[in-house]
Amino acid sequence: MHAITGSGWIEVISGSMFSGKTEELLRRLRRAEIAGQEVAVFTPAMDDRYGETTIGTHNGRAWEATVVENEGEGPWDILDTLNGERVVAVDEANFFSDELVDVCQALAEDDRRVIVSGTDQTFRGEPFHPLPDLMAVAEYVDKLQAICSVCGEPASRNQRLIEGEPAHVDEPTILVGAEESYEARCRNCHTMRQG
Repeated sequence: MHAITGSGWIEVISGSMFSGKTEELLRRLRRAEIAGQEVAVFTPAMDDRYGETTIGTHNGRAWEATVVENEGEGPWDILDTLNGERVVAVDEANFFSDELVDVCQALAEDDRRVIVSGTDQTFRGEPFHPLPDLMAVAEYVDKLQAICSVCGEPASRNQRLIEGEPAHVDEPTILVGAEESYEARCRNCHTMRQG
């Protein structure tokens, strides 16, 4: 799928929630490991759904990861943590500051394969930074789709539900510790409360 070259590159795996982004990331990591490549995996400090030092999928697959601060200069800690690994993976990239783009560029320029996964749209259907910028500078981009939980069509949107109702358009993009749930929805079935 991806050329083996003497230089580094950036791969982005994006899409809505439940589209299989982390599963695809883990598949690529398993293949790299089978090929005898050293792998380093990073996750943002705020994503503790599967355990502090693990990235995981909704179906239970997991991989050990190093937790990095996601705000400000935190993503630069990725470079300080590496021990010569040639494959560097970052999960939940949408929770990192825009500094992640420069970090990924620096890693690729250092002849490393960089694999990034994350949601590319907020619950409002707007670009979820820094994913759009990463997609622009990446050599390879895969946008995965889920299945709409309402109509069964391909889904590219994240429907945030609070107490079973669509979230209000003015809700913050990231809610920490809120009683919320998400569904994958297609463009037609995606909705928000207004006013």
